[in-house]
Amino acid sequence: MRILVVGAGGREHALCWALRRDRPDAEVFCTPGNPGTVQVARNLPSNPSDISVLAALSVSYDIDLTVVGPEGPLAAGLGDALRAKGRRVFGPIASAAKIEASKAFAKEVMVAAGVPTAASRAFTDLAAALAYVDAHPEPLVVKASGLAAGKGAIVCATRGEAAHAVRSMLGEGAFGDAGDTVVIEDFLEGEELSILAVTNGRDVRLLPAAQDHKRLLEGDEGPNTGGMGAYAPVSIASPALLTRVEREVLLPTLGELARIGAPFRGVLYAGLMISPSGLPNVIEFNCRLGDPETQAVLPLVDGGLVDLFWQAADGAPLPEIRVAPGAAVTTVLAARGYPDAPEKGAAITLPVGASEERSGVQDLIFHAGTRRDEHGVLRVDGGRVLTATAVRPGFPDAQRASRALAESILFEGRQFRRDIGWREESRERP
Repeated sequence: MRILVVGAGGREHALCWALRRDRPDAEVFCTPGNPGTVQVARNLPSNPSDISVLAALSVSYDIDLTVVGPEGPLAAGLGDALRAKGRRVFGPIASAAKIEASKAFAKEVMVAAGVPTAASRAFTDLAAALAYVDAHPEPLVVKASGLAAGKGAIVCATRGEAAHAVRSMLGEGAFGDAGDTVVIEDFLEGEELSILAVTNGRDVRLLPAAQDHKRLLEGDEGPNTGGMGAYAPVSIASPALLTRVEREVLLPTLGELARIGAPFRGVLYAGLMISPSGLPNVIEFNCRLGDPETQAVLPLVDGGLVDLFWQAADGAPLPEIRVAPGAAVTTVLAARGYPDAPEKGAAITLPVGASEERSGVQDLIFHAGTRRDEHGVLRVDGGRVLTATAVRPGFPDAQRASRALAESILFEGRQFRRDIGWREESRERP
């Protein structure tokens, strides 16, 4: 079997690692990959935004299954291009990927499907948006409708902050084309939960529930980022809650997408806010595996991953997967200046023998924004640089081990949170 993973980040390194672990006899390729993926796959140079080149790679290397990591190529039609060439692809077509590429579209789908979500309005006109903000109760949320690398949602405590956010998007182009439409919605109280549902378009198999940490600083302070860490599983994700999410969120959404001619195959990511009364409200949908949730979730999958992706890509009945007991915590190490102006070029020192696996214990370093220079020195090459994942039989040990692993990775200007999983930690305190 020949598997191609598309992408160059920490999610794609984790995918290559997990797919190879699941199928040691498979040939795994990654395009364009990074210095971490080359340890578990063969990197193929490419421009991940060039759909024709990516589709041609799948044909020329006779790839059996292409797994698309980032949202950009999916929204641009990579799934369509691969299917047109008769290639099996784990990832939705562009019309279904619009569930992430357009928050305004996602709201329309949710309303039509009766999926619980915050009340909202979409705007392209600055004056109309500002007038709506002026009459809206505080707090409120302003979102760039398009793809903004996970940074386009701004929680505003006051109408003044919301007006500033609207002006920056519609008036000043802060998020480029992604902010040409803004969605203004009610603020939801509760606790966030990430649900990653593998689907063939009709049925779903849930990967372990995770919780992301979007804010840069400890205590959930500072600006929004693409994600500073995650952990799985999450104790509030009870079997009853997950059943409710499947029944009230996932299946109605898939049904509505199919009804409008946009059947979804791949991973439907539901970012939820769980209210104090236990109601799951959708904050957003993504059309792919989350980052950094993937780095916490996949190490807990103990078998059946390739078969699950394969069957979902074919629209066939979904097999079960095996999930190991225990907990995983992932800490993201970011560059100085992230998220606004990350500084590149610092040399990175990794601990010797850091990555290890044995029964119930894994210490894993996944590369996200790294490169090797002409002398072979590993250097910072992005905002989120590396992720330190620890798997242990229990959450407290996983949290401590992930923090310690992050501490052992050295580069000038590094920044990382030492409180990943703080809500779970507070729940486990006597």
